[in-house]
Amino acid sequence: MKRELTLTHNPIIESVPLMSDGIGAVVTFHGVVRGEEDGVSITAIDYEAYEEMALHQFGLIFDAIEENWPVEKVRLIHRLGVVPVNEPSLRVEVIAPHRAEAFEACQFLIDEMKKKVPIWKRPK
Repeated sequence: MKRELTLTHNPIIESVPLMSDGIGAVVTFHGVVRGEEDGVSITAIDYEAYEEMALHQFGLIFDAIEENWPVEKVRLIHRLGVVPVNEPSLRVEVIAPHRAEAFEACQFLIDEMKKKVPIWKRPK
């Protein structure tokens, strides 16, 4: 399985995925900053990470995906720093032979990330 992982302070830019001929599904998820957090209006979220541990935990999550689904590629970009409302803070792309596998792996990645990866957010 090919893996791409980026933690960046730059805006997330769309790209077209490259895949082999046997692929039938590309699932892409964008996590976008909402204008409200816990019932309070906000203008942005400031993301901070313990980057070394975040990269390690993402590696473990990617290992689990590779063991459980026939995924060709996983690509994840997570922004750090201040991300304004209506901009994506997260982009996940999962490429697999079939849609069920791609959706399941994407859902697993996001759920595990929220539980295990040391990325914190402070509403602004």
